[in-house]
Amino acid sequence: MSIRDRSTRMPARRFGLALVAGALVLSCIPSAAAARHAPNRTAAELQRDVNALLATGATGVLAEVSAGSHRVAARAGVADPAGRNPVAWDAKHRIESTTKPFVATVVLRLTAEGKLGLDDPVDRWLPGLVGTEVTVRQLLGHTSGLPDYADDVPLAQATTAEQFDRERFRTYSPGQLVAMAMRHPPEFAPGQGWSYSNTNYVLAGMIIEKATGAPWQQAVHERIIEPLGLTGTVIPGTSAYLPSPRLAAYQRLRPGDRPVDVSTRASGHADASIISTPRDVNRFFEALLGGSLLPPAQLKEMQTTVRAEPFEAVWDEPGYGLGLMRRRLPCGGWVWFHGGGWWNAITDNAVTPDGRRAVTVAIASSLDPGQDPTAQAKASAALIDHALCADAAGTPYPRSGNPAMTAS
Repeated sequence: MSIRDRSTRMPARRFGLALVAGALVLSCIPSAAAARHAPNRTAAELQRDVNALLATGATGVLAEVSAGSHRVAARAGVADPAGRNPVAWDAKHRIESTTKPFVATVVLRLTAEGKLGLDDPVDRWLPGLVGTEVTVRQLLGHTSGLPDYADDVPLAQATTAEQFDRERFRTYSPGQLVAMAMRHPPEFAPGQGWSYSNTNYVLAGMIIEKATGAPWQQAVHERIIEPLGLTGTVIPGTSAYLPSPRLAAYQRLRPGDRPVDVSTRASGHADASIISTPRDVNRFFEALLGGSLLPPAQLKEMQTTVRAEPFEAVWDEPGYGLGLMRRRLPCGGWVWFHGGGWWNAITDNAVTPDGRRAVTVAIASSLDPGQDPTAQAKASAALIDHALCADAAGTPYPRSGNPAMTAS
């Protein structure tokens, strides 16, 4: 569904799992796998959920649950439909809009350092781009009313393999993307509503560069990736290639056409360009909610949410803060998360409020164009619910005290 469909107020398709539009095709190729150690109940449960997720229309799935040093992982399907190799345990995947909490964390770190303010007008940092009323806070929380550029990019409009091949290596400056968005009228006056817009985070990246005098990628690397030792995380800049080992996503752009490897495409902006692994994403969210990336005041700002009504089809009581979402678990309590997805590369995740337990799922989706992704989103949410609700039932998942259960 296009973001231009104002009757439904759906978020742009780049957000990901709950409402991914333009989902893609290939027959499922099941390939069960288990953790390194002999299967036990927790590993079997995760494998069951991964298999169920694969069956909703995916070519490959990789999930990892972590609780401190204790981990359990499961995979199903293939790394690349062009071959028969199983998904690698350290497969790299485009996490798309899960980039946003990384970027929001950097902005909040800069506010803690006194380098910028959440209530600074964007015009102070980027004069003349979006008017004088929009603030930094509104960018991070999607309350700016700024239109989304995502469906205006020629790559998003590709309907044939030839068009995709022509556009996949084309790059745009942040200013060009903002200009695409600003051709459209605002969704609402700044601060008077909520509407997901990737334009907000393109602007946030530009503000980071103004405040630090360095590329936003460098700020994320220095403040998050390097200190946390996220060795599987890459910010590719204008490179179109997904590093190996990779979890490749394919799409059939029209019924009957050959599937296209849509993992190879340029994506270099602060809204959705980070490449990572489930393990690294878990480490990031554990550190963020555990308090080691932000001072308490800034983390509280990040966790101040407004209702995110378009996501209620999948999640219970979803709210959006500053680059961080929350939802209620079926067993009670809340989790924090931020999914992402575009061109069938889907990431889903969640972390407990104390940062002690996290789960991330990487999905190479294979839904047909126009096919409703809700069942896939619910299957992923169920996997996460089962992993995080086990604690509430008194059976930690993975069990505390067990050896790490990662795969060879």
